[in-house]
Amino acid sequence: MQRMDNDLVIRIGGESGEGIVTTGEVFARIAAFAGLEVYTVRTIPAEIKGGHVMFQVRASQNSVFSQGDELDMLLAFNQEAYENHAHLLKPGGILVFNSDELTPPTPQNGTAQYGLPLNELAKSISFVRGKNIVAIGALVKLFDLPYERAQKVVERQLGRKGGELLRQNLQALETGYKYVEEHISRESPFHLKGREATEGDRLVISGNQALSLGVITAGCKFYAGYPITPASDIMEFLAAQFPKLGGTMIQAEDEMAALAMAIGASFTGEQAMTATSGPGLALMVELLGHASMTETPVVIVDVQRAGPSTGMPTKVAQGDLRLAVYGGNDEAPRIVVAPISVEDCFYQTINAFNLAEKYQVPVILLSDQDMSVRVETIPPLRLKDVHLEPRLLAQPTEGNGADEPSLHGYERYVDTPSGISPMSLPGTPGGQYTAEGLEHDATGAPNYTPEMHATNTEKRFRKIQGALEDARRWNMFERLGSADPVVGIIGWGSTSGPVREAVQQAQENGMRVAALYPKLLCPLPEEDIRRFSASLKAVIVPEMNYLGQFAEMLEPRLDVPVIHLNKYSGVPFNANEIYKRIRETYEWATEVGKEAERMSAAVALR
Repeated sequence: MQRMDNDLVIRIGGESGEGIVTTGEVFARIAAFAGLEVYTVRTIPAEIKGGHVMFQVRASQNSVFSQGDELDMLLAFNQEAYENHAHLLKPGGILVFNSDELTPPTPQNGTAQYGLPLNELAKSISFVRGKNIVAIGALVKLFDLPYERAQKVVERQLGRKGGELLRQNLQALETGYKYVEEHISRESPFHLKGREATEGDRLVISGNQALSLGVITAGCKFYAGYPITPASDIMEFLAAQFPKLGGTMIQAEDEMAALAMAIGASFTGEQAMTATSGPGLALMVELLGHASMTETPVVIVDVQRAGPSTGMPTKVAQGDLRLAVYGGNDEAPRIVVAPISVEDCFYQTINAFNLAEKYQVPVILLSDQDMSVRVETIPPLRLKDVHLEPRLLAQPTEGNGADEPSLHGYERYVDTPSGISPMSLPGTPGGQYTAEGLEHDATGAPNYTPEMHATNTEKRFRKIQGALEDARRWNMFERLGSADPVVGIIGWGSTSGPVREAVQQAQENGMRVAALYPKLLCPLPEEDIRRFSASLKAVIVPEMNYLGQFAEMLEPRLDVPVIHLNKYSGVPFNANEIYKRIRETYEWATEVGKEAERMSAAVALR
């Protein structure tokens, strides 16, 4: 009998080198091309070859915001994959396994089992390394996805070289499809019906790809970087695209050189950036201070990973918040922005460049490993809503009888009410100035007097406060849930997806819960956060680090209990983990409210 489903979680496990990631990515794109919403997550080993790989796809007729909780189906390429993940199958789930590699025990809890001789099927078409494509064909038939669309995705994803390799991939796809049709069921046992979709009405894209498109849309044409997981995809994307746009991409000798090059390019008037991960950002700290002192705009993307040190390069964390906000000697103001989803990576990257150019400061954009490699279906990018902020440039004035205009008495760092000083570019007549790390007067000449340092420190910090108003104007907040909540969630970054689903579940169960996700983390929008939390009984702060770094920033600023919800295992939250803490906190808050009412009534009786 055919089973109808509208939301499925499929996990694929196997050895590095077996094409597990390709299996997951191609299957996700087939589902998306069939009109389904998809959301992926992966864990891979840090080593070049060897180690266990997991790729999970959630496919649904409805919008999805997290990777899901229990598994509807596990595709196990080997024994290790079965042992690692079979216990996560929900009752009535599906186990599909490579029968050439393992024989699972008798199924329990109504689990259905389907063996696929992937090795033998691949050998039968003389394409041994194509067993993962055979598996894709089997999944397409098992879930009744349109075969012709699967062919088109394989041609697009795996047919760049064409010729014999494309023929083999298409044959492997057909082999897997026909095996299920002939040996398991001519009618697909599981059916995931998509909506009618036209090509172009949805994008299937990763966070790093969305971010890179934001870089291009913002007008940046200079990138210097050093390869580091999981940020390298950004450099590779821009290396392919910048030459077509007249841009420049340089692979530097290290992270310090990369940021120095970006600062130098910005000094000439170019929008410039680099991208790295936590270890690279740590090396960039001194140059961050230099950009702050010289008031040079630059964007630094930090795709966070689990650490410290080399840590776990292919696992997720949100452990760089304190480094991004406070890292440096003495005090070096900067702006910190954090997108909350794959789609938001595009828009917040543009905001990061706008803030850097407008306030002439370094801007750090905090992404993370999960969001960077995650593939999602998103709506078409709203290019008509994009606006770009220009840099405030010094304007030449007519000199005293001179043939050329000049900037007589040009003061690059003149103190202004906003703290923003007009910046001249090299070659501007009369606009020469020194941009060095020493404390300086308005012209850029070294000046170490206490009064000058105090004035400049106030100026540098004053100018980034304007970003708070921009955050409101540009809607750099995500609020969802009840209008009159009892319990609130305040978070940052990619935890927003599972939080959204958990809040929805809590509301369906009668709980008044809301969530606020500011995308500007420095300067912190305290007024907006206090307004949100004013009537709450408690605030939950979910984040993927051990200390609760954002919670520690919020606690001195809030008048309600702040409850840490920390996960530091290297894998993202699922919605059920968030929901469990919401339920516990809501029960506590409700009891506290009842006790307060009893005490008030007792006082009134007296």
